Amino acid sequence: MGLLLCKWWMTVWLAVLHPFYASVTEITHDAARKELQVSCRIFTDDLENTLKQQFKTPIDLTKPANRKQVEEYINAYLLQHLQITLDGKKANLHLIGYKIEEDAVWSFLEADNIPTPGTVAVRNDVLYAQHPTQINMIHVIVGGQRKSAKLDNPKADVVMRF
Repeated sequence: MGLLLCKWWMTVWLAVLHPFYASVTEITHDAARKELQVSCRIFTDDLENTLKQQFKTPIDLTKPANRKQVEEYINAYLLQHLQITLDGKKANLHLIGYKIEEDAVWSFLEADNIPTPGTVAVRNDVLYAQHPTQINMIHVIVGGQRKSAKLDNPKADVVMRF
């Protein structure tokens, strides 16, 4: 009985610390600037552990020894796991920076010279290899119209028409 109670408390304790695995990605088309603006929110510990594993090096996102190198790792990871296609043409995203906010990392990407799209296809498998229960929320805003989708691992693709 004691061992069972101990296991139950351990499960509750772990659930409180990190109850789920989720990211939120918001994709906004700025028609005036002909720009695609992307923000991606990922739990800091999840992203840090994933980058350490992928790049085989110690990484501290909150106090990086070399911020430029950390940004290159984040950029490489996101470009590999987040692809956006607009009217059949892949958006050429690049990281413009990141910030830590509470327990999450906000990464900011953009693509220039983007006309207003009619169709936005998103492939997002961020953290799928690390977390079988990962959920990736996608919000797309074009011409002031907002559409959203929830991608449960292994589903990684969504197409939105505006």
